[in-house]
Amino acid sequence: MIKTKEDYIESLKKQKLNVYYKGKHVDDVTTHPALIPHINAAAKTYELALRPESEDLLTVTSHLTGKKISRFTHIHQSVEDLIKKVLMLRLISHETGSCYQRCVGFDAMNALYSTTYEIDEVKGTSYFKRFVEFLKYIQSENLMVVGGMTDPKGDRSKRPGEQSDPDLFTHVVEKREDGIVIRGAKAHMTGSINSHQILIMPTQNMAKGDEAYAVAAAIPLNAPGITLIFGRQSNEERKLEDGIDAGNKEFGVVGGEALIIFEDVLVPWDRVFMCGEIDFSGLMVERFATLHRQNYGGCKGGVSDIIIGATALAAQYQGTANASHIKDKLVEMMHLTETVYAGSIACSAMGSKTKSGAYYPDPLLANCTKHNITRNIYEISRLAHDIAGGIMATLPFDQDLRSPEIGKHVKKYLASVEGVPTETRMKILRLLENMTGGTCLVESMHGAGPPQSQRIMYQRLGNLPQKIKMAKVLAGIDN
Repeated sequence: MIKTKEDYIESLKKQKLNVYYKGKHVDDVTTHPALIPHINAAAKTYELALRPESEDLLTVTSHLTGKKISRFTHIHQSVEDLIKKVLMLRLISHETGSCYQRCVGFDAMNALYSTTYEIDEVKGTSYFKRFVEFLKYIQSENLMVVGGMTDPKGDRSKRPGEQSDPDLFTHVVEKREDGIVIRGAKAHMTGSINSHQILIMPTQNMAKGDEAYAVAAAIPLNAPGITLIFGRQSNEERKLEDGIDAGNKEFGVVGGEALIIFEDVLVPWDRVFMCGEIDFSGLMVERFATLHRQNYGGCKGGVSDIIIGATALAAQYQGTANASHIKDKLVEMMHLTETVYAGSIACSAMGSKTKSGAYYPDPLLANCTKHNITRNIYEISRLAHDIAGGIMATLPFDQDLRSPEIGKHVKKYLASVEGVPTETRMKILRLLENMTGGTCLVESMHGAGPPQSQRIMYQRLGNLPQKIKMAKVLAGIDN
């Protein structure tokens, strides 16, 4: 069982994933400088579970075994569980300032738990029993699971079964006595190069003709036929350097996303949790999306706390902290942060029990939370850029600062408030640059679905007819 950071790293060393970075095979993900920050961020979830002051948020008693487990392997059993999840995410963000990657798998497990129960209820299948056994295994070993929903999708005007290349959506190519064979890919998978298992799910609502694409299953990431291609990130080359230019060198930028390729991968039947049930694919997508959108006020709220602190420091270091407009902008950043956090708490507090007994956030409020993220994080970052100034984008290299020939010029001309070393000022500006640009913002926009996905849910869940009816009553309109 994985308990410590060291246990976690050793488990990654042993599993020997087929990972590529910049076209070259990575023999050991735990020693590659571009991957280490993401491993460190995920490892923090194991470390915090061992601290007495955070144990209550990071651990919980399993409703299946009665044993103490990581909350990241837990199925929500109450509204309190949903709220503690959000509190936990904000806490870990304070420690890492980055994505710690276990949320997607966490949400996938909760989505599958409730959905498989309801599939079995209607279809007479045994998916729920299979999934519970898988979940017990994950809990007992404290493994890291990556959720695999997003497919490349190809021509988005066509359904999965209409694509000229069927592999652009992950699908079943063969059903055998010992299991199913799958082919395709999952894109943008957060934490995949340092996880142990992947839970694949349908990427969208399926229709007649899409049966092969309505598949959910658990697969070890070192299974034969799986290849992981690590994605580029903003300033990723800086992780290969020494010095301060990386900004957040210990924990990286976002979540170490990868493209995961499945080339005729065999999945035993006891790890298959949906296979052809197109009428339940939409429910599974909605369950996962709601659970994942619930998170963002917690994790992004925590990250925004760091951005606010770094912005305030940048203002202090350059002597503008007492200006009224700077104070007002910092207050606005706090307001935006607490607004998204309040959304996560609200959708959790308004959560309800599913047929399986697991609890589920209020879907309308969860979508509202994520939609606010797609706006507020950009505004928080814009205000950080406004306060920090243009120097954040044009700082000299760390090597310039340390150069025997020109270092003196960097120190002299980038000096600011007396008593604050130039290097200190550069450190906080690099951290801000790292946390407020490029990959970070794109992830805030598209992680858990782009804004249009949430607006579609508003149309479905907003109950416009009821709002019209209430208005008619008050206006005295009878028809």
